[in-house]
Amino acid sequence: MAVMDVIVERLMSVWRIPAVRQSFPWLFLFISLLGSILKELDLVPQSYFSSSKNFVNLYFVKVSWGWTLLLLTPFLLFSSSANQSRSALFKRLLALAVATAVWYVCTGTFLYIEDVTGSCFDSKTASIANEFTSKAACRRAGFHWQGHDISGHSFILSYSSLLIMEEISAMTVLKTVRLHRTLLNLLYLALNLIVVTWVWMFASTSVYFHNPQDKLLGTACGLLGWYLTYRYWYQKPFSPGLPPQRQEKEQKQRA
Repeated sequence: MAVMDVIVERLMSVWRIPAVRQSFPWLFLFISLLGSILKELDLVPQSYFSSSKNFVNLYFVKVSWGWTLLLLTPFLLFSSSANQSRSALFKRLLALAVATAVWYVCTGTFLYIEDVTGSCFDSKTASIANEFTSKAACRRAGFHWQGHDISGHSFILSYSSLLIMEEISAMTVLKTVRLHRTLLNLLYLALNLIVVTWVWMFASTSVYFHNPQDKLLGTACGLLGWYLTYRYWYQKPFSPGLPPQRQEKEQKQRA
């Protein structure tokens, strides 16, 4: 377990660096722009990840919000039980509820936009099937729906990664029973691993799928959702606030 402690402490030291946290959002914009250029120029060879049926996409990305909550919720519970008050824990869980609302509204909006801007096509004859006015009905009939498909992958992978970054960057080493500390370390490592997975799949989306404008819009929505909460609203009173250790540190820096 000593090896795990060393790895965790090194990861913690990386996320504590302000420059790392400040540049992380820009990484997604850079990948989205570069990936879009590479896709349009057809410079990236096909690979296992160019198929939407790859294992990581089917069992992780498709349910990425579920994985994010599955790992982040117990992490906050374990870290809060040792280092924070009940009110602080409530605020962190409230932040997750806000993030879930952002996810729900954005993904619902994307689906609505695709429905109202799209048409149903018979891929064999290339003709429009006007009798189907929604994507669901069109696909049930075996046809192809073509609308303005804002990249949900670009949105959720960038947004989830930034959410995790904000919540784990305040972690401190627990001075508690070994089992509690081990479980927290495992969750912390899993969250870091899932961030790496999300960034990799975000890059795969950028070079293999969607039109440039759809990817950039999805990415912009992810970054905007993060910015309006953690960089604006959570800096003010009457909000879930930042993780306690981060909040205390930033207050000292302002003083």
